[in-house]
Amino acid sequence: MEKRKKRIATGLVFFLIFMWMCTLVSKSIYASKLPMVTTTRIESKYIEHTVEMEGIVEAGAKLPVVVLSGLRVEELAVHVGDRVEEGDLLFTVDLEDLQEILAEQETSIQKVQLQIDAILQNKELAEAQKALEEARAREDYDALARYQDTLVGRAAEEVAQAEEDLEELQEENRENDEPETEEELEAFRQEEERLKQQIQDAAYAEADAKWNRENTMKDAGRRVEDILSEEDVDATLSVYRTEVSSIREKMAAYQEILQQEGKITADRSGMVTDLYVEVGGRVPDTASLLLADDEVSCQFRTTLTKEQKSYVNLNDDAKLELDGKKPINVTIDYLAENESAPGTFTALIQLPEETGMPGLSGVLKCSKAGEKHYCCISLLALHSQNDRNFVYVVNEREGILGLEYYVEEINVSVTDKNDQWAAVEGALTEDSKIIISSTKEVEKGGVVRLAE
Repeated sequence: MEKRKKRIATGLVFFLIFMWMCTLVSKSIYASKLPMVTTTRIESKYIEHTVEMEGIVEAGAKLPVVVLSGLRVEELAVHVGDRVEEGDLLFTVDLEDLQEILAEQETSIQKVQLQIDAILQNKELAEAQKALEEARAREDYDALARYQDTLVGRAAEEVAQAEEDLEELQEENRENDEPETEEELEAFRQEEERLKQQIQDAAYAEADAKWNRENTMKDAGRRVEDILSEEDVDATLSVYRTEVSSIREKMAAYQEILQQEGKITADRSGMVTDLYVEVGGRVPDTASLLLADDEVSCQFRTTLTKEQKSYVNLNDDAKLELDGKKPINVTIDYLAENESAPGTFTALIQLPEETGMPGLSGVLKCSKAGEKHYCCISLLALHSQNDRNFVYVVNEREGILGLEYYVEEINVSVTDKNDQWAAVEGALTEDSKIIISSTKEVEKGGVVRLAE
């Protein structure tokens, strides 16, 4: 009986050991199939923003090279990016075409000169006609003055004669000593009244003659004045003469180019930044090309997006790396929105003297620390889906095989971030184990194991 109990006890021990070993094996196999995750915790950080913008070096100032327009370019000696010195050949023009232009200009002068000669001839004829009209008007004025004076004189004589007749009648009446009859007195009174009326009528006629003479002579005098008055100013002759002078000046410039065998040379040194002529084309009436001004340092130009602009301000310090060379410290000297492309911004950096050359590329870097945030996580831990941001954290619970780790999903809102870190708000604490990597894809509620 004792031996039988001992065998049962020994068997039970072996069975428990076997079951324990099976549990360990099962748990080990189960755990080996679980995702292994690496976790981190929240940190307090300044979210630094670094903006990188590619750009190009351009001339700080450009000087135009203006050549007589209309010439046909035969050969170009320079291209954009070439450096020229004063006197270097820029391009040559077609001499045959230049001679044709000179012939056309000469023909133009002849045509304008014919217009000038016609104007001068017409002017002489007009002056002669005016002199004749003046002489005739003065002659008419003098004749009219004599005639009007005669009319006034006749009217005055009629007044004087009427007054004289009245005086004679009155004198004759006084000298008559015999008594007059009633009929004679009545006849005298009637005759006296008639003569007085005649005097009054003659006086009116004299006044009318004087008034008529005054107005008639005034009109005649005005006709003379009108003839002597200045004529309207006509600028046609001056315009034609100015045109001839301009053509002659241009012809002199053409002749000078012809003497130089059509060679157009630089009047200063500098790098060609813009070229507005081409072989076979004609020289424009604006600049033929632009040269960088050697006396003004170059500048770096770059374009920013609206998001980049939020981290870059005027007078900010920055680093500029030109063509892979050692970065230099610079300052944002100009920053403004582009009118032609709203939402983009142009930044200009004035470069130190003898730094860079037009056409050189570079990268501008601007960094800004920003505010300090007390809940920052690695971007590796941040997930987004349907405009929702969330993180996976690891929590503990009792499972069928004992204590296990499972995944919980926590929603967060991002208040700031850069290319490495994000400042978030949500139900995260200093003890939260935030998943940043996993050997397998994890999901909410899934069981995981922690990396050592």
